[in-house]
Amino acid sequence: MSATLVASNRGPVSFVLSEDGSLTMRRGGGGLVSGLAEVVRGRADALWICAALSDGDRGAVRPAPGGRLDHAGHDTGALRMLDIPQATFHRAYNAVANSTLWFVHHLLYDTPNRPQFDARFRREWESYRTYNEAFATALAEEASHGARAMVQDYHLALVPAMLRGERPDVRIAHFSHTPWAPPEYFGLLPDDVAAELLEGILGADHAGFLTARWAGAFMDCCEKVLGARVDRAGRVVVHDGRATRVGVHGLGVDGGALWARAREPDVESHMAALREAVGDRRLIVRIDRTELSKNIVRGLTAYREFLAAHPEWHGRVVHLAFAYPSRHDLPEYREYTAAVQRCALEIEDEYGTADWDPLILNVQDDYARSLAAYRLADVMLVNPIRDGMNLVAKEGPVLSPRSALVLSREAGAAAELGEHALLVNPYDVSATARALHEGLVMPEDERARRGAELAAAATALPPQRWFADQLAAL
Repeated sequence: MSATLVASNRGPVSFVLSEDGSLTMRRGGGGLVSGLAEVVRGRADALWICAALSDGDRGAVRPAPGGRLDHAGHDTGALRMLDIPQATFHRAYNAVANSTLWFVHHLLYDTPNRPQFDARFRREWESYRTYNEAFATALAEEASHGARAMVQDYHLALVPAMLRGERPDVRIAHFSHTPWAPPEYFGLLPDDVAAELLEGILGADHAGFLTARWAGAFMDCCEKVLGARVDRAGRVVVHDGRATRVGVHGLGVDGGALWARAREPDVESHMAALREAVGDRRLIVRIDRTELSKNIVRGLTAYREFLAAHPEWHGRVVHLAFAYPSRHDLPEYREYTAAVQRCALEIEDEYGTADWDPLILNVQDDYARSLAAYRLADVMLVNPIRDGMNLVAKEGPVLSPRSALVLSREAGAAAELGEHALLVNPYDVSATARALHEGLVMPEDERARRGAELAAAATALPPQRWFADQLAAL
């Protein structure tokens, strides 16, 4: 039985099923999950509970007693993977979590057409409940008396209240890695669903958010939707006879670990290849998933407008745009990836010459190449429509302390980095184009001063401290 449990939709590892039926393990989850995994792996009393996301995961977990993959020769730390029926998983993960809750919290809906909450959505919502119940049951089974459960993100918003009902002795924290929608947008959800989501999180003793802005929006929703009593100064929500403390826990990067990885031979090899491709030209770099909220098309359009306004930069600058696949089982994401590729092709057709490629777009995920691009960047472009935090905005300045950062004011990271970045309205393409030029012509002493401040802010709250602060809050 474990004293500290982490429940997350995604696990610290995943398994790939090959055509011959063999399984290969790989680290999973990207920067956020891998950083948390390193913290959890070092705790002897900790257990990570996650869902099997793929056929490879299911092939690994089905023969494992109780779904436990403890160590398994893979240095994963103690791990329990839940084999949730695929139809239930799809409706909960794709239809509700990624196509509804993500859209609400990132303000992404085309409201004349969507959302539409009908009988089909109600079936999907039942699957979301079932999905959350599976996690709550596993946590209840695994927790020792008085254990602490750390529940992660919008996929598992109902878990705290469900777990509270089964195990009132367990201390529960829920953390939202996304933004939180303001009441007027959160109100797009059906009234009972909105209330159930809020009451689910309020089953926790501690509800954590990345910024004060997102925490404030959550408290506003609790007050308006539930009629809860909210102490904003003390960050406490009282509802149905229980008090939930609301915490703000910014998340940064482990600078030492990031640099150690960025100096490995595969990164150095990518740096050499990028230098050969780019020559001595200046570099504008963006690194994102092809996620609707990341605003890649407007970023490319801003670069195009920059080239139109500044012919003196033709042949002297290259935009490295790494846009890695995301959620391609959803049609909106497939179309967005196609839109990114169309925009990139238009820029190349309009401005490319025999000896100058103004844009290098890559849609094949490669973490080592991303680290190489960070190290070479003169300007980092991070312009999301809305982001809970955005670790790219923090990793970039650490690995390229002389790069200028063009940052959306709607990224959570703007709360910590905005003073030293070039802040932009993510919808204002012309302002973003001007910021790109300002970043390129920024004097070296100012570039170095800003870069040092950005790197210091980015590493002030590494994952170890982020996790420890939440445990302490319990």
